[in-house]
Amino acid sequence: MARTKRKVNPLSAAPIKPKEEKIYRAGGYVRLSVEDGGRAGADTIKTQEEMILHYIEAQPDMEFAGMYSDNGKSGTDFHRPEFERLLGDVKSGKINCIAVKDLSRFGRNYLEAGNYLERLFPLLGVRFVAVAEGFDSLTAEKGEEGYLIPLRNMMNEFYSRDISRKIGSALALRQQRGEFIGTWAPYGYRKCADHPRRLKPDPETAPVVREIFDLFLSGAAYRQIAESLNRREIPSPARYRYQKGEAKARRYAEAVWKPPTIKNILSGEVYLGHMVQGRRRQSFYEGKGRQRIPQKEWVIVRGTHEALVDEGVFKRAQERMEKGKRSGNVSEP
Repeated sequence: MARTKRKVNPLSAAPIKPKEEKIYRAGGYVRLSVEDGGRAGADTIKTQEEMILHYIEAQPDMEFAGMYSDNGKSGTDFHRPEFERLLGDVKSGKINCIAVKDLSRFGRNYLEAGNYLERLFPLLGVRFVAVAEGFDSLTAEKGEEGYLIPLRNMMNEFYSRDISRKIGSALALRQQRGEFIGTWAPYGYRKCADHPRRLKPDPETAPVVREIFDLFLSGAAYRQIAESLNRREIPSPARYRYQKGEAKARRYAEAVWKPPTIKNILSGEVYLGHMVQGRRRQSFYEGKGRQRIPQKEWVIVRGTHEALVDEGVFKRAQERMEKGKRSGNVSEP
C-alpha cells in the first residue's frame, strides 16, 4: 500500500493540526417580574428554562454550565441576585456564554442592556444569545450603531413604563369611585357575588369584629382579646382565609390572633362603612416594593358599604387607643 504523505506547512515544515472548535460554557438566564405573574399568556420560569436548555443541548459548540433564575424581579434595572451571581461566574471564567429566551427577559432598560451587550460582554469575551429572536453575538452583523439591540430594548422599556402607568391609572380611578381593588376583603366583610368590587358583611366574621370593639371598650387589652379569641378557637383572619380557600400558603393554616391584628381592626375606618385604600403603593416599572403612604394621601370614599360599628363606638375606641399612646403603654392600652 502506498504511503500517505502528511500535510505540512511549507513555511515551518511542521504538521498542520486540525483547528479545534471552541466549546462555550453556557449559562441560562431566566427572569419573571411581578407584573408578569398570573397574566394570561405570560412566560413562566419553567417555559423559559425549557427553551434555553433545549437550545443549548442542540448546539454542538455549547455545554450547559448552569441556570440562573430571578423570579419576581423587575427588568428595569440589573440589581438582581441571580444576575449578579451570573456576572460573578462570568468574571471567574465559569461562564463565557449567556443564553436568554428573549431580550425582554434580560432587561428592559435599553441604556444598561446596551452597555452590557455592546461593551462589557465583548470585553469579557462573552457570547450572548437571545433564543426566541434568533440573535447570537457570535454571528450577528455589527454596524456603526452596534447590533441595533438598543432600539429593541428601548421599546421594551417604553412598554414596561406604559403598562405600569396604565395599570396604576386604572386602579386609582377605581379607588376614587369607591370600588374595592384588593385581593382579600377586609376581615368582617366579603365581596359581593354579583359585584366583586363591592363589600358586604360576612355573617361568620362580622360578629367577631363587633365583639372586638365591645371587649376593647369594656377595658380588655389587645393581648387579652387575642387570647380570648384563640382560646375559643375562633380562626384568625389569615387562618379564616386559608379555610375558605382564598389564601393558599400552608403557613396560614395555623395562624393565630395577635395583638397587632386586634389593633389594626380597631383602627379600621372600613368598619364605619368607608372604603379606605391606597395605604401602600408599589411601582412595577421602577422596581419598587410596597411602600407605606402618608395617611393624608389615602383614598377614602365614605358610605360605600354597610357599617359594622357606629361612629360613637369607633370614636371611643380611638380615644382609648390614643390615651394608651400618650401614657406610653401602646401595646396594652
